[in-house]
Amino acid sequence: MKLIENDERMMEIIKAASQLNLPDWWICAGFVRSKIWDTLHGFEKRTDPPDVDVIYYNLDDTREKTEKELEAQLKRILPGVPWSVKNEARMHVINHIEPYTSAEDAISKFPETATALGVKIDKDNNLILTAPWGVDDVIHLEVKATPFFRESKERAAIYKERVIKKDWKEIWKKIEVYPL
Repeated sequence: MKLIENDERMMEIIKAASQLNLPDWWICAGFVRSKIWDTLHGFEKRTDPPDVDVIYYNLDDTREKTEKELEAQLKRILPGVPWSVKNEARMHVINHIEPYTSAEDAISKFPETATALGVKIDKDNNLILTAPWGVDDVIHLEVKATPFFRESKERAAIYKERVIKKDWKEIWKKIEVYPL
């Protein structure tokens, strides 16, 4: 947690996202993972994320248009950040799976344990971390499929394709990618 708390840019991004007052929100995935891997690799400069994933859970408004409006708000609050906003209450339709019950449930069903991470701040500006599968894999530089992605051949194929496409080992040489 101190790693993120001591990173002024990360905290600025988290505080910007908190201004939207979204229900059940998190900044997740590579935003957290990359910081940990950059630090463990001794990088002096942070790896630029392709996007900053802000997720939330709101059954009352599942329009994609709302997500785009929220992205626009974030771009006004903190320009220059590659914001991506998704309501996990609708993403099950895109992912062709059963509905998620919360944003944390969605995070638990991300493809890799090292990416199934989220951070946010509460009303008192305390940093909160969610890691449904723990932090051991990300800290030990291990990329493994989450249990959800080990449940079917179709999801296993998505995991395999994703780790090839992401090619994280090109940036972070010390990581170990585990096949299913």
